[in-house]
Amino acid sequence: MVKPDLRVKIGSLELKNPVTVASGTFGSGEEYKNLVNLDKLGAIITKSITLGPREGNPPPRLVETAYGMLNSIGLQNDGVDAFIKDKVPFLNKLKTAVIVSIAAHSVEDYAELAKRLDGVNRVDAIEINISCPNVKGGLEFSREPGSAAEVVRAVRAASKKPLITKLSPNVKDITEIAAAAEGAGSDAVSLVNTFTGMAIDIDKRAPVLGNTVGGLSGPAIKPIALRMVWETARKVKIPVIGIGGIMDYKDALEFIIAGASAIQIGTANFVNPKAATEMIDGISGYMRKNKINNMKELTGCLKI
Repeated sequence: MVKPDLRVKIGSLELKNPVTVASGTFGSGEEYKNLVNLDKLGAIITKSITLGPREGNPPPRLVETAYGMLNSIGLQNDGVDAFIKDKVPFLNKLKTAVIVSIAAHSVEDYAELAKRLDGVNRVDAIEINISCPNVKGGLEFSREPGSAAEVVRAVRAASKKPLITKLSPNVKDITEIAAAAEGAGSDAVSLVNTFTGMAIDIDKRAPVLGNTVGGLSGPAIKPIALRMVWETARKVKIPVIGIGGIMDYKDALEFIIAGASAIQIGTANFVNPKAATEMIDGISGYMRKNKINNMKELTGCLKI
């Protein structure tokens, strides 16, 4: 059999394969340059940037849990101007897609971020993070279809680049939010972001995290995330990008078979920096073994 075709389309953006690295787990790529062949990835999704600098939440910010981790970074970053000045020169050297994640506290700020990035050639797409669980007000825009759609419409008006809307699982019905994002002009949706959780130090009788609560990720959330991806892929016509506890190529295949056009690797990057590139090889090997020619044949092929 000839080498399987792993290419996927996200709006007008073509990825060489469906494996991307999730925002907040891979920096801007440069941090991993000596550990991973970055050009092998389907895309790098940068850490979320805001209009101005953010210090983030007080420490402690990370705690390991059973089959996962809680994080409460709080979107620490140097702001969009510093990102363009300091990070884009390195990204210009890469031969893989670059997707920039943006976050804000107002619709106007989301639009301004998109406008500034629209003129940056190396930014191939924008992921609209409306679902950060460990920032005050961070879930505001993801809770209801109307508010989610308002953000997407504003970003769509400000940018011609492909748009991906990152959704929260901490909602009543994630499929309704996905449909609203689709209707407002999003080219894809990515799900799920982390689940809100907490940990307690029984000796101090106090929260472990400085922010009290944080976002739970890792293998513990995979079955729930997988179910949400399956439900959403049946609801919308735009591509769904699956996230949540994907630790190896078998996990990745589950999401793809459930309907995900692409996947994001998050917590696994901390355990094994080469996890994403190993998954690309694993998916390719599975497709050869099962005589599957391209990703379209594999995506959403769940038999029920």
